[in-house]
This record gives sequence, C-alpha cells and structure tokens, in this order.
Amino acid sequence: MEALHGVINDINNVLWTYVIIIALIGSGVVYTLRTKFVQVRLLGEMFRLILGSAGQKTTGKEISGFQAFCVSTASRVGVGNIAGVAIAIVTGGPGAVCWMWLIAFIGCATGFVESTLAQIYKIPRGDGAFFGGPAYYMKNALHMEGLAKLFAILISVTFGWIYVSVQANTIVGAVETAFGINHAITAFVVAGLTALVIFGGAMRIAKFAEMLVPSMAGLYLLAALIIIVMNLDKVPGMFALIIHDAFEPQAAVGGGFGAVFMTGVRRGLFSNEAGEGSVPNAAATASGKHPVRQGLIQAAGVYVDTWLVCSATAFSVLLTGQYVVGGDLTGVALVQMSLAGVFGTYAPHILAVIVFLFAFSSIVGNYFYAEINIPFLEGDESGFLPSAVARHAMNLFRVGVVAMVLIGSFAELGLVWDAADLFMGFLCITNLYAIARLCKYAMIALDDYVAQKNRGVDEPVFDPNIMPDKEGVHAWGVDKK
Repeated sequence: MEALHGVINDINNVLWTYVIIIALIGSGVVYTLRTKFVQVRLLGEMFRLILGSAGQKTTGKEISGFQAFCVSTASRVGVGNIAGVAIAIVTGGPGAVCWMWLIAFIGCATGFVESTLAQIYKIPRGDGAFFGGPAYYMKNALHMEGLAKLFAILISVTFGWIYVSVQANTIVGAVETAFGINHAITAFVVAGLTALVIFGGAMRIAKFAEMLVPSMAGLYLLAALIIIVMNLDKVPGMFALIIHDAFEPQAAVGGGFGAVFMTGVRRGLFSNEAGEGSVPNAAATASGKHPVRQGLIQAAGVYVDTWLVCSATAFSVLLTGQYVVGGDLTGVALVQMSLAGVFGTYAPHILAVIVFLFAFSSIVGNYFYAEINIPFLEGDESGFLPSAVARHAMNLFRVGVVAMVLIGSFAELGLVWDAADLFMGFLCITNLYAIARLCKYAMIALDDYVAQKNRGVDEPVFDPNIMPDKEGVHAWGVDKK
C-alpha cells in the first residue's frame, strides 16, 4: 500500500505542478482575451444577476440561478479556504496571497466559458428540471461517448464518495477538539443529516444550499470583518507586504520567488475549481432565458470563493500576526490562534461551528455533482445502464455516500485524498480539452447577450438558431442541425 501511495504522489507532483497548472493558466489567459475581459466588463452584471435571482420562486423541480450558484459555492467553499490559505501563507509567505488573487482573476474567464457551455448543452429532465455538465457536452456536442462516461464515473466517485469522506473526517475532528464530543456521536449525526438532505433529491439540495451558504459565508466574513476593523491601522501595511513579498519573498521561504508563485497559484486553482469540470454540473441545472446568465453567475463564484472567503482567512492571519513563515504553527491551528487573539477562549468554538458549516455544505455540494452524473449513465442517455437499474443505482449510491461519511469519520485518509487528487487531475484535463473544442459557441452566446443588452433588452433571450452548429442543443427548442 505504501508503494502504491508513493506512485500516486509521484504522478500527482508532475500532474499538478506542471501539466495542469500550465494548462489552467494558459486556458485562463486565452479565455480572458477571447471574452475581452468578461470578468471586468460584466462584473456589475454578474452580481446583478445573483441578487436578482435570490429568493426567486420556482415551480416543480425547477432550480433558480441563485440556487445553482449556492450549490456550486457549497462545494467550492470548504475547509480548504481556512486551512489551505493558512498553510499557503506559512509555506510561501504573504506574497502567495497576491498570486492567489491573480489566478482567481484569470480563472473567472474559464469558469464563465465552462458554465455557459453547460447551459447551452444541458438536458431537460421534465417538470422544469435540467441536468448537464462536461459529460453531457462531451457526448452530445463532441460525440466522445467513452470519454463522457469516464468523466461521469470519475466525478461521481471522487466528489460523491472520496471528498465526502474527507470532509466528514474534518467535521468530527473539529467538533471533538472544541466540544469534547466523541467521534462516533458526531459521525452518526452527520450521516443522518446527510441522508436527510440527499435522499430528497436535487430540489431539496438546492433549497438547503440556498439557506445554508449565505449564512455560512456571512458568519465567517463577519468574524474576519471584526478582525479587520480592530486592526484597521495595519491594513495598508498588510497590502503593501502582500504585494512586496509576491516579487521579493522573505528569506525563510524555501525556493524563493518560484515557491511563492507556485504556492499562490495552486491555492487559487484548488479553491476556485475553475476549469476542473465540477461547477458546470451545478450551472446546467439552473433555469433561465439565456445560457450566459448562469455563465456570469458562476464566474462571480470564483471571486466569492477566492477574493472574499480565502481573503478573509488571509487577512485574519496576517493582521493578527500569529504566523511565522516556515514555522510549525499552520493550518486550522493557525487560524484558531488568530481568532483567539480577538475572540479569546471562544475561538475554538467559533471555528468549530464554521468548520462544521463549511465541511457539511461541501458534503452536500460534492454529492450534488454525483447526482447530476449518475442519470447520465441511464439507458436513455448513454446505454451504459438500463434505466430501471440506474434508478436503483441512484439510491444505492446515496447509501454509499452515507456509508462514506461514517467511514471517513474514522479513517486515515492520506491515500484516499491523494487518489482523489489524481482523479481530479484527469477530470481537469478532459474538461479543458472539451471546452477548448467548444469555446467558440460560448463566445457566440456571449456576443449575443451583450448585443441584446446594448439594445436595451433587460433580460436577453437565447435563440439557438444563432449557433452555426446546433448539434447537442436539446434544452433550447432545437434537437438537431
């Protein structure tokens, strides 16, 4: 088993240090230029759409744009936004935060393209419901059925089982440390809550995320805001330190500029998920009059994840001065120490609640991606499984999710986590290939949306006939060329 773990680590080091980072940065730059800096020129429209769809009433199994945004944010925003950022600062110094921000800016364009494509090629499922994502546009638009099936299986197992177990392990550890509650008790409570949500289907998950995500993020941002206000005089110096150390790292940073750059880039990429092929699965479920709407909403999610939530951790750590570059205090313990300087003995309890909310929302959000892809394997979509079998498979898969919550609560997850990173690497490569082939259609949709807005149309409506190739466009009134 140790030999297998070593092989997986060696592959991951090459895959994530060179291949994927270069591919993600390169594609992000290309899409930034091709969309004419959509992340800047339509920034106001992004947040107008998010706020405009909040609280929107839905019928049947319909999912609003805001609900889809909350589901993707629930998956994106996890304990990595707390522990991961703190580790990045200790490893690469304050300058890593600057590169984390920059990669989020670039990734915003990639996130827009993949989520817009997910909307264009989504599949109607009846009663106002839609499914879609990379597996769907790989098969229906590119006709790469084998690759699509592989993607559907990998994302279902990786997010629906493996990542769920990791988040569960984090929850029980945080609760036991803060409140002294036994692992087993917390594990069964979390498993029960998970079953309650996921057996309700996509609609219940969307409503749960719509309720939890704003309060979860709000609580954490409030704690960070209190720290910022109490250290307001240090804020200009903090920004100056971040910019300075981005190019001239401290001596304690092993590897110099290269280490700072790579630490910030990897933190940003792992956190915002732009280009990895996960977020489009949530984007495709949203109803709307134009695919660009959800593309813009999900692009804003990259900013929310990195520029808000990750920055909240960074500011809390940097302003309280509890960190030491290259030191031993890192991760959640460092954030806990930073909060303790402001909230005193209540810090462990506050952080435990925040970790619980972040991790549990990730459990639900990660499972949602599996729920979108399991039906892709039904007979009417790919012929991989007969429909009757697939219906039972969904419930069996849900049982497996609950079981993985229990297993993950007690397991040593080093090998499992590294294996999940390997699967995610393959997901990322396949998705980047697919959106590179299809991105021209996202550009056509974007130009159409902007043109309608410039003519004074308040809510642009998508006409699939503007597409030169309508193959695979099933949810917009066109089924063939």
